[in-house]
Amino acid sequence: MIDLHSHILPGLDDGARDLDEAVEIARAAVADGTRVIAATPHVREDYPTTSSSMQNGVAALRAALTRAGIDLVVLPGGEIALEQLDRLSVDDLRRFGLGGNPSYLLLETPYYDWPLAFGEAVFDLAAAGITPIIGHPERNTAVEDNPERIAELVRAGALVQLTAASIDGRLGKPPRACARRLLDAELVHLIGSDAHSPGLREVGLSRACAALGDEALARWLTEEVPSAIVANEPLPPRPPRRARPGLLARLRGR
Repeated sequence: MIDLHSHILPGLDDGARDLDEAVEIARAAVADGTRVIAATPHVREDYPTTSSSMQNGVAALRAALTRAGIDLVVLPGGEIALEQLDRLSVDDLRRFGLGGNPSYLLLETPYYDWPLAFGEAVFDLAAAGITPIIGHPERNTAVEDNPERIAELVRAGALVQLTAASIDGRLGKPPRACARRLLDAELVHLIGSDAHSPGLREVGLSRACAALGDEALARWLTEEVPSAIVANEPLPPRPPRRARPGLLARLRGR
């Protein structure tokens, strides 16, 4: 599996505290079946990560994983807050390209309220040749109340990434219910762990894949789409919707 959202780089934000913890996150990711992970540190007022510090962190972690014998590919990236879009040049933003692809950028969805400028930001990035990927919108209270907000962004050219722990219920009922609605509306393109430590929103995607109950969709969300993004290839078509069992079948446990 390919995980394009993690806070595995130590000392840059509220993720891994040190290199040892970063190595433990990597070890847990591999044990769960992840073979590629993107380091996406916060880029916002409280964590003003620079592209240089991100790239240096990636290089240091790669070296540490080699020494530890952990076979995990670490790719660059960043999780960009909306207010940073006006403060960083297009070239700066491209340096935070998701998975090392300057044509994709991971945007952080705030947890409360809904920025009126979100739609404009998506339009401006698309006009600059950058596809925004909206991170964890299911954890935003305004989206939980009105998922159509996400449909508007997708129509404007954005992709959507859900947090694995929302899908399998570890983050509670409202995010899980919202994630399900977005999935059913075919508004989701990727799943990321958003791992901050070995224990907090723990790394790994397998539990979320199991919760989906649809192997083809799980593979598309965790393998096919992220692989295309990293390789800068056209996104593969979404697999056909798997028919849900009827009420009688569900009652019988089928």
